Amino acid sequence: MTNETKGVIIKRQFSRKGTAVRSMNYFDVRQTAEKWGVPERRVTALCRNNRIIGAKKDGRTWLIPDDAEMPLDGRTKEAIEEKADSVSNLTTVGYTSVGARTRAFEAFIETYGKEPQNVAFTPYRICPIGAHTDHNLGKITGFAIDKGIYIAYGPKRNGVIEIRSLQFPKRAQWHVLEVPFEKENDWADHLRGATIALNARYPLRMGLCAVIDGELPIGGLSSSAATIITYLSALASLNNIKLTPEEMITIAKEAENKYVGSSSGKLDQSCEVYCRKEQLLYLDTKDDSFELIKTPGSMKPYEIVLFFSGLEKSLASSEFNVRVDECRCAAYALMEIAGIEYGKLEDTNLRDVPYEVYLEYKDKLPKRWAKRAEHWYEEYHRVEAGAEAWKKGDIETFGKLCFESGRSSINNWETGSPELIKLYEIMTHTKGIYGGRFCGSGFKGCCMALIDPAYEKDILDQVECEYLEAYPNLKGKYSAHICHTADGVRL
Repeated sequence: MTNETKGVIIKRQFSRKGTAVRSMNYFDVRQTAEKWGVPERRVTALCRNNRIIGAKKDGRTWLIPDDAEMPLDGRTKEAIEEKADSVSNLTTVGYTSVGARTRAFEAFIETYGKEPQNVAFTPYRICPIGAHTDHNLGKITGFAIDKGIYIAYGPKRNGVIEIRSLQFPKRAQWHVLEVPFEKENDWADHLRGATIALNARYPLRMGLCAVIDGELPIGGLSSSAATIITYLSALASLNNIKLTPEEMITIAKEAENKYVGSSSGKLDQSCEVYCRKEQLLYLDTKDDSFELIKTPGSMKPYEIVLFFSGLEKSLASSEFNVRVDECRCAAYALMEIAGIEYGKLEDTNLRDVPYEVYLEYKDKLPKRWAKRAEHWYEEYHRVEAGAEAWKKGDIETFGKLCFESGRSSINNWETGSPELIKLYEIMTHTKGIYGGRFCGSGFKGCCMALIDPAYEKDILDQVECEYLEAYPNLKGKYSAHICHTADGVRL
């Protein structure tokens, strides 16, 4: 129940018996704007972005507590310090964050002289078991985490795309109908490819101006896919396009495969779209069937820790593409030896080769091809075992499988920088870590671990101590972060 009384909205709260127990005074947007001496649109934007404590929506009207204080301008030193202190669910060693959402929002105002229409978010992902198999139609497990990519955006009615990234120096610009045919080999290539892929399915008219920022250091968490998905969600929204989860995954993957030139599968995009909080994604990339396995109440408590090596990941890796080709060559050879009909190399996958055929003829494969195939088939079975372990609430078994996955990526996939391998080795003998492996392609970036929260401080101290003893030059660059599972992107 609301009433206007002397310019103040009185909102009464009642007990179950109907007796008023207390009342709170609220201003509407107009009244708050007059009080603070700012435009009404500024107050509305602050409400929409959850920057006013106690603000709530009543129908179409925002209600702001009459004693609410105007948030500090995020561009000021005081605001940055205040927001840095308020960041939740983030434990860092050598790394601080003001909040990517706030940085993107305020940078948009600074860049374009107005507030963004909206701010979109896509989480990063981790893959405990199933890494380096999706490109050959394997099975994977994954979580989305509560850190990711934000894009503050607004419309450009002339169809121009203008994007600024706070993590890269060059501002990118093109027209929705005139995307450069040749990639420019910069961070925005992923978004140019996404524009082409979306426009091929839905004719675009509206452009956008935007600022993008991400949480955590770059490397291993599929920031590229998260950036693409966040951009697509913004561009689709401005053009009144409602993408299905399957469309989002397909378009984002196409941008990386066809325009950027990465031979990645759909692990990254699927995790960032399908995942839900406290649920393990179990996905078959051959037919896109998936299951979200709820965390049983009987499971021991766990947290996710990300250990960043201090080395930033490059946007693309030719070495990764070579390993994908080696998997396909192994499949080609096995099918030829076994007399199985095959087509083009780019359409051939190890999933096409029965496990029994692999076991019979694996010794005839060249050494490197044999290693890639061994990783793929073993990882396939590890994923199946891991899904069953999670269903049973057996995090110890799941963790051991995760460690085995990491060892295979080092020995059989033959990837992982010396720094990441060192982090992996430290994790294997640190008390309280259920399991872990390095993330992403493994050439640079970070390792993930599932840990017992009771050992959190000891784990952070031990890993940091041993790692920096081995690589003292990375002090100030290495960092550790506590994360939790999260929902995928909202479409």
